[in-house]
Amino acid sequence: MQTTSSFIVPLASIGHASATRQRRVNQLKGRQSETQALADVRALIGAAPQDGHPRDLLIEHLHLLNDHHGALFERHLVALAFEMRVPVAEVYEVASFYHHFDILRDDEVAPRLTVRVCDSISCAMAGGNALHQCLQGQLGDGVRVVPAPCMGRCEQAPAALVGQQAVVQATPQAVQQAVQEALERLEIFTENRPLALLNEAQAAIEYVAFDAYRAQGGYALAASVVNGEETPDSVLAALERAHLRGLGGAGFPTARKWRTMLAHPVPKMLAVNLDEGEPGTFKDRYYLERDPHRFLEGMLIAAQVAGTQACYIYLRDEYPELRALLTREIEALQDNPPCPLPHIVLRRGAGAYICGEGSAMLESLEGKRGEPRLRPPHLADKGLFGLPTLVQNFETLYWIRDILDKGADWFEHLGVHGYGGLHSYSVSGRVRLPGMKLAPAGISVRELIDQHCGGMADGHELYAYLPGGASGGILPASLADLPMDFDSLQAYGCFMGSAAVIVLSQHDRARDAALNALEFFAAESCGQCTPCRVGTVRAAALMKAPVWDNAALDDLTEVLTEGSICGLGQAAPHPIRCVQRYFSHEIGGAL
Repeated sequence: MQTTSSFIVPLASIGHASATRQRRVNQLKGRQSETQALADVRALIGAAPQDGHPRDLLIEHLHLLNDHHGALFERHLVALAFEMRVPVAEVYEVASFYHHFDILRDDEVAPRLTVRVCDSISCAMAGGNALHQCLQGQLGDGVRVVPAPCMGRCEQAPAALVGQQAVVQATPQAVQQAVQEALERLEIFTENRPLALLNEAQAAIEYVAFDAYRAQGGYALAASVVNGEETPDSVLAALERAHLRGLGGAGFPTARKWRTMLAHPVPKMLAVNLDEGEPGTFKDRYYLERDPHRFLEGMLIAAQVAGTQACYIYLRDEYPELRALLTREIEALQDNPPCPLPHIVLRRGAGAYICGEGSAMLESLEGKRGEPRLRPPHLADKGLFGLPTLVQNFETLYWIRDILDKGADWFEHLGVHGYGGLHSYSVSGRVRLPGMKLAPAGISVRELIDQHCGGMADGHELYAYLPGGASGGILPASLADLPMDFDSLQAYGCFMGSAAVIVLSQHDRARDAALNALEFFAAESCGQCTPCRVGTVRAAALMKAPVWDNAALDDLTEVLTEGSICGLGQAAPHPIRCVQRYFSHEIGGAL
């Protein structure tokens, strides 16, 4: 699969090249590149094209170096800066922004292997913190154990990543076995074989591959749209009748977003957000590991209707096995295309929750720090590489084919309690059968637990629930009959977002879940705006007190809500306010 930016070269006349290229210089200032380090870099990223390495490939190149050498050594950062003709400081600031890059001095030694143990809410309830403590110092020399934010495997908690291999329902014994196997693979590691490739052969869930998907009628609909047999107007009308909304969390009407793109001149871009980092969320992973081409077909339809010439897919780095799967299936699609295809690029995230925000994702796709942009201009006007850009969540595109095949009424009439459509609820926590639950929009959490999750786990009674992951707030069991849909929970200080439902029982405390969420936000803040950078840290510190200082927290939450640039800081107060409102007995009495 082509993952370079060759598509961009013909667009230089419209300003793309100037937006992604730095001024050429004969020599970098400061420390100069060493001959061996430069050879190391060139061996991995290849010889520079005639016009140099595209600036937007910086993060991809950093991954190659980090995978191969186990870390990013200063000498290689300098050599990479020289090879890409960008300042060393710029390379360093990008590398230091992302969790999955380790920067070391030249005299330091990289760990042989890194084990990441999830410490987000669902995994913490399942013993993730105890697992992390147990593994410390138990895995041998050169094996580093670090806490990590949500890995998108909440229904299989606790979760860990051993190098590039996921270990679910992890026990100390299972992690130790995975470490031993990973170290054995490292023994056959050769100089020209990137570490990431050692895990491509991992066993995966059986999925519908390209040939099987085509045999089932797959891509016929996309071909009819691309070939003009199905008009954009008919597609948009169907999506409007189905009331399909963005399923990444914001819930913006899909057809309205696509119509907005039609008014913009070409070239235009489509960016797919597959960076589901909201704690408790794993629905995109669930669908992708089973039926990737249903999503890809929806992406092709969106590209044709909106008039975009290139599709960039941003996949979170915590899904290495899905990166290998998606690479294979896109190559199969390109080798035997059912219709003319747009340019398709798969890009790898590097561990940054903030890149789930649309504009931050575009910054990362351009090879930069994932910092949200100020608006206006809106992304539809000036997005990826300065071009009009349609940003869509994976699951939104996944449902396009079914809606068009089965009809808008099929989708719209599946809701309950006056709500339309379906939702993919990622359910974790104290239920008997956690997992991805496809259920009617408007279902209550009590109905979701009883009808789709086998009830509460043995010995547990419903105490509270998070309807939208860490940022969606926390509600008590007394409000377990509220319908869950995009607009139904706002009056109660919550929102559904990506439908990540985390269930707490009488053995848990809402204040602990709220503190976990705030510590997550503090660690994941991009640091661009002071209210979020400072406010989340300060709020987490105040929340550790046995009795909360509600006056100070009220001031902080107001500043966070009103002064933060993006949704991370704006949503961070939700769990705080919910605990104050519904669980005052846990924090020292009524307000």
